Amino acid sequence: MSRVLAWFSCGDASAVAAQLAVEKYGDRCEVLYCDTFAYEHPDNRRFFVDVENWIGKKIKVLKSEEYRDIYDVFEKTRWLIGVHGARCTTELKKNVRKAYQRPDDLHIFGFTSDEQHRVDRFFEENPELFAEFPLVDNKITKADCHGRIRAAGIELPAMYKLGYKNNNCIGCVKGQSGYWNKIRIDFPETFDRMAKLERELNAAINKKYVKGKRVRVFLDELPPKAGRYKSEPDIECGVLCVNSPETITVDDL
Repeated sequence: MSRVLAWFSCGDASAVAAQLAVEKYGDRCEVLYCDTFAYEHPDNRRFFVDVENWIGKKIKVLKSEEYRDIYDVFEKTRWLIGVHGARCTTELKKNVRKAYQRPDDLHIFGFTSDEQHRVDRFFEENPELFAEFPLVDNKITKADCHGRIRAAGIELPAMYKLGYKNNNCIGCVKGQSGYWNKIRIDFPETFDRMAKLERELNAAINKKYVKGKRVRVFLDELPPKAGRYKSEPDIECGVLCVNSPETITVDDL
């Protein structure tokens, strides 16, 4: 009998998807987390345990055998972000998943019903995988996931309370200028560390266009009021790694 692998990321959507998968498949279902705790909010460890208690199953932690954390990836590969996404997601999540999976596994992912475009893209990019999306099948939205977590008596992760749309690593290289200006306020040490790393690698996360020419914008040059985080696309860090390159207009600078 094939395994059922529910991929948990410390977000509320993946938690609800895992709960539904365990409810449907019982002991056949493994719940798995690819370890990026080092640069996530410390509250994620509390949420991780709360979700384990809720679903009634231990969550198995998988680790990269080559890299310790995201900064280890950045410093060893000398790579931050590119048109195809982020190397940290590839090394710490995608490659870890691929090393664990088997050809006949059924994968459970926490895309919500308002993310059908990501489901379509998943099947385009991963035709070899068998997958289910219980939140889509049950018409469960992101807002519904927040409600289900609260109804289970679980406190939402701290990053949601701080106004972030996702619960990824603090200081995600896929974030745009509004996101990074929010990080500058909420986590100034993280902002400064990434700004210094950009200069060390001579790579900038953000960019602007001047007369049709792309110009890099390093974090230490980023105007404090650039970007509008609430209107920026969500950051995807998991089976799909979406790079949302920033376009800052000349007027913003």
